[in-house]
Amino acid sequence: MFAKAFRVKSNTAIKGSDRRKLRADVTAVFPTLGTDQVSELVPGKEELNIVKLYAHRGDAVTVYVSGGNPILFELEKNLYPTVYTLWSYPDLLPTFTTWPLVLEKLVGGADLMLPGLVVPPAGLPQVQKGDLCAIALVGNRRSGDKSSPPSIAPLALDPPDLSEEKGSVQADTTLQGDMRRLTLEGEEEEGEVQQRCGEKSLSEATEDPSVGTLNPDPTDSKTLQEQMDELLQRCFLCALKYRVKKADLPLLTSTLLGSHMFSCCPEGRQLDIKKSSYKKLSKFLQHMQQEQIIQVQELSKGVESIVAVDWKHPRITSFVIPEPSPTSQTIQEGSREQPYHPPDIKSLYCVPASMTLLFQESGHKKGSILEGSEVRTIVINYAKKNDLVDADNKNLVKLDPILCDCILEKGEQHTVMKLPWDSLLNRCLEKLQPAYQVTFPGQEPIVKKGKICPIDITLAQRASNKKVTVVRNLEAYGLDPCSVATILQQRCQASTTVTPAPGTKDILQVQIQGNQIHHLGRLLLEEYRLPRKHIQGLEKAPKPGKKK
Repeated sequence: MFAKAFRVKSNTAIKGSDRRKLRADVTAVFPTLGTDQVSELVPGKEELNIVKLYAHRGDAVTVYVSGGNPILFELEKNLYPTVYTLWSYPDLLPTFTTWPLVLEKLVGGADLMLPGLVVPPAGLPQVQKGDLCAIALVGNRRSGDKSSPPSIAPLALDPPDLSEEKGSVQADTTLQGDMRRLTLEGEEEEGEVQQRCGEKSLSEATEDPSVGTLNPDPTDSKTLQEQMDELLQRCFLCALKYRVKKADLPLLTSTLLGSHMFSCCPEGRQLDIKKSSYKKLSKFLQHMQQEQIIQVQELSKGVESIVAVDWKHPRITSFVIPEPSPTSQTIQEGSREQPYHPPDIKSLYCVPASMTLLFQESGHKKGSILEGSEVRTIVINYAKKNDLVDADNKNLVKLDPILCDCILEKGEQHTVMKLPWDSLLNRCLEKLQPAYQVTFPGQEPIVKKGKICPIDITLAQRASNKKVTVVRNLEAYGLDPCSVATILQQRCQASTTVTPAPGTKDILQVQIQGNQIHHLGRLLLEEYRLPRKHIQGLEKAPKPGKKK
């Protein structure tokens, strides 16, 4: 039920009054349950215990246990069902279905994104922001420790070959359902390629009827599968003709899909191989190999790569990007993303334990976040209130024991008795811990401790002695790495790839062939209008007249 260790505070049998109150709460929170089902979930005479515990981060959680299994838990006065209850009452909450490959990411704390969902023909459940939801896994074999999951028949509208079981990830998801914004995240089955381009929030997905049908072309009379087959072949040929170069070979099939084919998908459309007649990327590539367009080999166990491309093949040479029809062009114009606006980034300060005595008089404690102007006001008021301003020189401040402990080094505490105002304030700011606030246009401010990581631009040398430009940390500034890669590929006329940054979990990096720092700098500084202080590595741009 919990991903990390927890500490039990107490485990007691429930009182009669508490049992009646719990029934009333269950009835109010889960109105879909009938009277008999509520009595079955919260039995009148059977053993029912209340377990009070502290989670890994110190959150106080109350768990209701029946028959040795946790059935409900309460966090911050909100009642949630456990996975065991969801197995017994699968229709208790709106349910989203995802793939087993996504489970590991969800358990690690990642949000669930739209590409990871299995979308039934009837579309996604209609939910509002903050609604409690459950996550079901397709073919999930994992379960909790107390009992095994039952066989729950799939809904009539679900694909007949997908046997759906409620997975243990539901407990984690429902636990956090009210505490974080529910979004949808997923992985592609082939090579676990993460599709981060064109993400939509859950609220956007439920309001957009085209999500359920994967954005088919409304001007096309073909079936959805036929349209997806054509889109798949179009993206494949476009990637080979305009993006993949001979120097890129051998090329992982997962990289072909994630870094090249997705980028070739037209606006307003979504490429989903599972909705095509091929179902899997490997099967599609085998078909393309039979047509002698490409050659695929398994260079390492279980990992396929494209080792050769016949760029003179008639299907590649004759391929041209189709002009959009007037109707479809109008639709795309209406759905085009808003232009990028840089976030407002403000430096803040966090009060450490060693500074609490100085700030507690103004109502602040350890961990309080303050602006620089607030820090100055607090220090000035403290000095004046405690009569620390030097009577003979108003520019000096006498140091009392609290100021000495907070801002002086050990060797100074018996030698420095006074400080000028500017030195006092600067020392105080230096002793505080850094924090920052990021505000994107139209969104609530986001406050984090530490210093914001700058956009990092580096040059790397590959085994072929060719240089590549690598840029990371774009996401911290609201930039989509896939979109940036597409723009740079067009402007630099060089191949680009988007891969996970080494040593990180959720950060992507963009690689561009050659030294493209000049183009990258113009994009970030002139077009995106990001402050230069938040970009490092611009000095590595090629000098005029030098070969890249």
